[in-house]
Amino acid sequence: MVSLICTLQDHRDDVNWCAFSPTLLATCSADKTVRIYNTQDFSEVPYSPLSGHGYGVHCCCFSACGQYLASCSTDGSTVVWSTDTGEIEAVLEHPGRNPVRVCAFSPDSSHLVSGASDGTLGLWDFRTKTLHRTGAVNDTTMVACSFTPCGQMFVTGSTYGDLRLWDLDMNQLHAEKNTHDLGVTCCCFGPKILSGSGTVQFRLASCGQDSTLKIWTVSRSNTGSCKMQLLHTLTGQSAPVLSCAFSADGQLLVSGSVDKTVTVYDASQGTLLYILNQHERYVTACAFSPSTPLFATGSMDKTVNIWRVEDGHSGHVETATFSCEGRKLLCHSRLLVSDWSEEDVGAWLCEEGLQVLVENFKANNIDGAELISLTKETLASELNIESVGLRSKVLRKVEELKAGCVCTGVPDEYLCPITRELMKDPVIAADGYSYEREAIESWIATKNRSSPMTNLPLQTTLLTPNRTLKMAIGRWRTSQ
Repeated sequence: MVSLICTLQDHRDDVNWCAFSPTLLATCSADKTVRIYNTQDFSEVPYSPLSGHGYGVHCCCFSACGQYLASCSTDGSTVVWSTDTGEIEAVLEHPGRNPVRVCAFSPDSSHLVSGASDGTLGLWDFRTKTLHRTGAVNDTTMVACSFTPCGQMFVTGSTYGDLRLWDLDMNQLHAEKNTHDLGVTCCCFGPKILSGSGTVQFRLASCGQDSTLKIWTVSRSNTGSCKMQLLHTLTGQSAPVLSCAFSADGQLLVSGSVDKTVTVYDASQGTLLYILNQHERYVTACAFSPSTPLFATGSMDKTVNIWRVEDGHSGHVETATFSCEGRKLLCHSRLLVSDWSEEDVGAWLCEEGLQVLVENFKANNIDGAELISLTKETLASELNIESVGLRSKVLRKVEELKAGCVCTGVPDEYLCPITRELMKDPVIAADGYSYEREAIESWIATKNRSSPMTNLPLQTTLLTPNRTLKMAIGRWRTSQ
């Protein structure tokens, strides 16, 4: 099920792009501004809106850690902002000062690429904020860009209709011509790295003016040769598809269209799961949160809708609120208790009939880790809960919650292959296997980058969070 949890209506013109960090949502608009929201309650942060551009803002993206935000504009610049203060950290002027249509960070934030309306590309060394390399495709406009999850390559899409794969020296590794008739509008890589038989593979989604959304396999062999193979052509929308995005675990793919709809697909099977109709004009932007089952869609109706993806495939769309009564925003049932946010704790209190304590817990910043550490002393002296009966009820509910986390007969796929312990922060390595993050990081540091499972060299040390597995482990733990 997909629930509409809120609609943001702060922009005064078309919304062109949305981007998430683990804690923030950024939206940019033809109104020349970038707006920043806290993803706990989608309130606008104090320094928002950001107003450093002289013309409309086409695209925005966060660095991997979320410390920086880049935005690009018709004014020919890419501005780098601090997400702590909202101050401008750097202004990167694109070669030729042509309108910049798209920008994207590499997964490790060491590079930033920008693409312009004259077909030129700028690859920036982000640490020094200097131009590293330039490239170009003649007679076209660059409108789409995405880095592979390993960060060693990136793909660009243009109004000419082609997809081109580049390395960090701006060598063109592969060109797939005529991928979308009348032009590409957006492209994005999925988070997974698949390796085997001397090749590394990635999933790529692209959409275009031909009203299709396509899923590709992008392969690179040990010899350096690259190829693209079409897996699925998705036709769930009746007009040009303007935006697309994979979920953080790569299982879902969302797209927005000129027909005003948002579609959600199973990315592995290419099957249509949901069609959402809440926007009044073209849907120009979409983005998934990397840390919660939420996604955002932006539109020429000047709004941004925030959606929550829940378990099940009923295809039903609901509108939800932030109140305890609805509790549709929060995803505490999908997480380990120690990973709960303050909002998740608030939802749990409502679920257990303890609504009277929500504001008290929020004021004292009680998250999941704090919740399971509560004692009768802290409830009385720090949270000032005077009622003995209320304190006893809280402690009883916490004990029930903790008892649900006792693990017996753990399924093997939930155990780290290195430690053989239940995983808390599972990540996918380049060999395709999932490990506990701390264990595989230690392994890589001491075992010369070999796979713990195959003993073969790892093509990259990049680790991708396995959020699907983490949620499955969380559900399993709470069911015990």
